Amino acid sequence: MFISTMQRLREALVLVFLAICSKAVNSRPFWWPSDTADSSGYCLSWRLAVEANNIRAWRTVPTQCSRHVEAYMTAGQYQRDLNLIVDSICSYVDTVTLSDDGFDAWILDVDDTCQPLLLQREACEPFDPLGFRAWALQGECGAIPDVLRLFNKLVEAGFKVFLVTGRDEETLGEATIQNLESQGFLGYQRLILRSGAYKGVSAITYKSEIRKQLVEEGYRIWGNVGDQWSDVQGDYAGNRTFKLPNPMYFIP
Repeated sequence: MFISTMQRLREALVLVFLAICSKAVNSRPFWWPSDTADSSGYCLSWRLAVEANNIRAWRTVPTQCSRHVEAYMTAGQYQRDLNLIVDSICSYVDTVTLSDDGFDAWILDVDDTCQPLLLQREACEPFDPLGFRAWALQGECGAIPDVLRLFNKLVEAGFKVFLVTGRDEETLGEATIQNLESQGFLGYQRLILRSGAYKGVSAITYKSEIRKQLVEEGYRIWGNVGDQWSDVQGDYAGNRTFKLPNPMYFIP
């Protein structure tokens, strides 16, 4: 009887072991979401990968992440991230010793750096150039407060601030100038828009060439701020580059 009992016990343990192994093979670990595509964890990972430039050339926010990105933009986290980054930039600005020759420069992008385009778009819509142009011509875009704070600090410190944008010079030049000035962007050295010579050229190539020209004029680029990786990559990027968050669209 003792042998029979032990045999049944061994059989039971074997069945339990096989059940555990089967579950381990056919299921994810306990910490893995049951449906990655629909989980908020996936969307958080996607946004992190986008900001780290590990995902490139994406056209739209994944459909399942639309609400996640909308909440990020409107519920306060975007503003907290932006505030932290600008505070870090301001701390760096305080460490720079300017010369007295007037050639200490700083570069700022315009759209979604100085002025907010992000909140004018739906998360899952691809970028619409015609819609953007119509919106920009209205000249009613407000300033991003934290970036305006940085801009004023740079001007007061004595930096020559260059606003470098991919906006078309011929069609949007005057509207952009008036809009920037109406929102308090006063005292910058130069607003540089995309001329016909750079039509069809990638943002990285265009902005690299503009920075090259500034360096050839004798300017020292201490800082470069933009919401796209194409704003801060390429040649003559500057002594320090700072990427602002933008999980809404990608410009190569």
